Amino acid sequence: MSRLAGKVALVLGAASGIGAAVAVRFAREGAAVVAAGLGHERPDPLLREAGLQPLPCDVRDDAQILSLVRTTLATQGRIDVLVNAAGVIANDTAATIDDAQWARMHDINLGGAMRAMRAVLPGMLARRSGAIVNIASVAAFNAGADAASYAASKAGLVALTRAAAQAHGPRGVRVNALCPGWVDTPMSAKEMDDLALKTGLTAAQARERTVERIALGRMATPGEMADACLFLASDESSFITGIALVADGGSRVPASARAV
Repeated sequence: MSRLAGKVALVLGAASGIGAAVAVRFAREGAAVVAAGLGHERPDPLLREAGLQPLPCDVRDDAQILSLVRTTLATQGRIDVLVNAAGVIANDTAATIDDAQWARMHDINLGGAMRAMRAVLPGMLARRSGAIVNIASVAAFNAGADAASYAASKAGLVALTRAAAQAHGPRGVRVNALCPGWVDTPMSAKEMDDLALKTGLTAAQARERTVERIALGRMATPGEMADACLFLASDESSFITGIALVADGGSRVPASARAV
C-alpha cells in the first residue's frame, strides 16, 4: 500500500468523519500525515489505531493555520498534499437566513479552505508540484430547500477550486473538489435528528426516508469518500484538475425514474 509513499499530507478537519477517514487512508498508503482540526481532544478511535493524533486548528483563525503550516514545513520539509475537510452544516432558507449563521458557514466551509490553500500554495508553487482536495458537497449543485447557507458556501468552494486549478495548473499544482452526498458520519446523524424533529418521525424513519432517495440504497461510508479523495490526491489523477467529483450514490437521480 504505497500510493502516497514519500509524500507529506496535511489534512484539516481530521478529528472525525470524512477527514479522519482520509487521514487514516493516506497514512496506510505511505504518506506522512499531519492531521488537524477541532475536536482533537476526542478524535475518532481509528486515528489512534493508525498512530495519528490530530493537532488543534480552528480554520477560522489564519494565525493557527499559518502556525500549523510552518510547523509542518519545519518538521516534514514540505507539504505535497492538502485536504480541506473542515465543515459545518445548519438549516435555513433564503427567507430565514441569520447573518451570524451565514457568516459562520462561509467562514468555516469556504474561508477555512481559502486560508489553508493560501498558506500552502507558495511552497507547492516553488516546487512546481502539489495536490489540493477540497471536500465540498453535492449540495453545491443540488441544494436542499433548507440548506441555503450551507449550499452557498459549498458552491463557493467548488468555484474557488476551479479558479485555483486554472491559476496554478501551469506550475504543476492540481486542485480538485470532492462532492459527497449522504455519508454515515456524526454530521449526518445530527441531520437525521433535525429531520426527525421537523417531520415528527423517529431518527430511524428519517434515515429510511433519506436512503430511499439514493440509487444505491444506502449512505456512503467515510472510507468510501477517503478512497475517492485518495484518487484525487495521488499520481493516478495526474491529468485531472479543476473537477468537482460527485460521489452521492446516485441521489440526484429522481426516485420516480428508478427501477424497483
